[in-house]
Amino acid sequence: MTQRPDGAQTIGEILTAARARLARLTPAEAFEEFCAGATLIDIRPAGQRAAAGEVPGSVVVERNHLEWRFDPESDARLPWVTGYDLRPIVICEEGYTSSLAAAALQELGLDATDVIGGYAAWAAVGLPTARPEECAAVVAPGASPAVVLTREFARTSGCDS
Repeated sequence: MTQRPDGAQTIGEILTAARARLARLTPAEAFEEFCAGATLIDIRPAGQRAAAGEVPGSVVVERNHLEWRFDPESDARLPWVTGYDLRPIVICEEGYTSSLAAAALQELGLDATDVIGGYAAWAAVGLPTARPEECAAVVAPGASPAVVLTREFARTSGCDS
């Protein structure tokens, strides 16, 4: 089939609709909210985090687990996700996938948004970053760490706590 089915949208149209619902944040605005208690959720896969780095204090929840971990009514939610008063700020590499993910969290009833330009923009303006081996991000259940830890490294680095 070469003709688009009735009702189908392009990814560009889906992205535009998702972003129309979001009050997207610049990296500086996201950092300010993060410092004030919002949760910064890094949805990038381990390979991207290993190559580029992580945001200290962020929570790593890979995209395929996101809704399950943040739905307050899900049996697979993170233990501290107990209601709808969270302020999730989603970050990906360049700010595309994060828009779709934040829109999905809004559908769950959360006050979610994302970071314009993603991690690349965050790092470019000099906001805090860390190498994965520093274990500065919290890796949620089901997410892959960005660095393969040997038992000795984990024991001596403090990454096993």
